[in-house]
Amino acid sequence: MAKLGKRTVKAQAAFEGKTGVTIEDAVKLIKGAASAKFDETLEIAMNLGVDPRHADQMVRGVVTLPNGTGKTVRVAVFARGLKADEAKAAGADIVGAEDLMETIQSGKIEFDRCIATPDMMPLVGRLGKILGPRNLMPNPKVGTVTMDVKGAVDAAKGGEVQFKAEKAGVIHAGVGKVSFSEANLAENIRAFVDAVSKARPSGAKGAYLKKISLASTMGPGVSVDLTSATGN
Repeated sequence: MAKLGKRTVKAQAAFEGKTGVTIEDAVKLIKGAASAKFDETLEIAMNLGVDPRHADQMVRGVVTLPNGTGKTVRVAVFARGLKADEAKAAGADIVGAEDLMETIQSGKIEFDRCIATPDMMPLVGRLGKILGPRNLMPNPKVGTVTMDVKGAVDAAKGGEVQFKAEKAGVIHAGVGKVSFSEANLAENIRAFVDAVSKARPSGAKGAYLKKISLASTMGPGVSVDLTSATGN
């Protein structure tokens, strides 16, 4: 068994016995324990009372965090002609059509968000097995299949976070950087939880939000009181 480092042991000691705390206390705890040499991401994990294998229990959506993510998002856009020009002017990192498809097929995926105009979807559809598992497939439900290319690029660059329930009904996302103020992180967390709450599917029965945990990239996790997160 690998020996734990001093920083990890210290962090675990600080978190011992701390469960079901308020968002503010959780953020303070995480910020105080973060000791990596880089600006760690504050990550949220939400356990939901759904089974995403059923279409009427799938949870998927998008939210713009009020204080951004602190992350530089690389955006790829499938577009031609004037829409390609619009994407470049908006600050898209990669813009293309067949050439972009071939780059992706070769295994080179140097972007965090993929946007496409509707007419490009027959082309993009060929990449489903590559982009789908990475949650990069453009989808009109989250605004990444659109004629408003500029708006989509601006949103991706400006703190928009997509979320999707995994097989076990768990949603993971980054909601800011540890260097953010406690107030800004708490505001981002509540905005994210609110968006997931509003995305409750028709097929969800019983308790929808079952557990919420927060952690920094390299730190231990702490569970959050659901009332503190939802205000209910």
